[in-house]
Amino acid sequence: MSVRLVLPVNPFVHSYLFLRRAIGLIGMALPVVLIAGVYAISGDLLTSISGYYYSDLRNVFVGSMCAIGVFLICYRGLDPLEDALSWVAGAAALGVAVFPTRPADSPTALDKAFGYVHLASAAVFFLTLAAFCLFLFPRNEKDPLPDPARKRVRNRVYLACGVAILACMVLTAVFGWLLEAQMRSARPVLWLEAIAVFAFGVSWLVKGQTLWRDAKRPQPRAMDAMAAPA
Repeated sequence: MSVRLVLPVNPFVHSYLFLRRAIGLIGMALPVVLIAGVYAISGDLLTSISGYYYSDLRNVFVGSMCAIGVFLICYRGLDPLEDALSWVAGAAALGVAVFPTRPADSPTALDKAFGYVHLASAAVFFLTLAAFCLFLFPRNEKDPLPDPARKRVRNRVYLACGVAILACMVLTAVFGWLLEAQMRSARPVLWLEAIAVFAFGVSWLVKGQTLWRDAKRPQPRAMDAMAAPA
């Protein structure tokens, strides 16, 4: 007679999966809700996602960014580096929410100062999110071990999301600073920021095992007694 003891699944797995899914869902929904909501209310398309701070959906923008910031600060990854980057990204998300972008009409000196902090916070936010996609998310989890085939698919998604975020940052700088007057009517910054935020949301949903998740495995019991011939 032999007895095999099987330890329960790590109880923290469910906590960090929940945080990843919450962050991903908010990220994917935010640009859709802001753009569609304001357009339905007033028929307007603003020039950037940050500009929706000055719209009827200001509370949605601020509340969503604050929620993302708090979730990122509370998130715990595989090692101290991932924890530190998530804290930096969370603090930057709070900076985006608390310090609004510069208003289009007659900005004061304080408005301009807040605008600079907003831009710096947004840059740090997107850079850290790209780092998650390109360097941290592709690593294997310790618990549970990933399905190799699904893991390869997820890694390709992470790469695509990270590249999309960086490309959108570069193009936003080009269109927002160098070609702003020529391209303003097409709202390029709005669409590029929306794509970057959406890509960020997709990557966290994938990491949260909502998209391209591993095949279900039998859940071990706390005690598994098996009889075997001596």
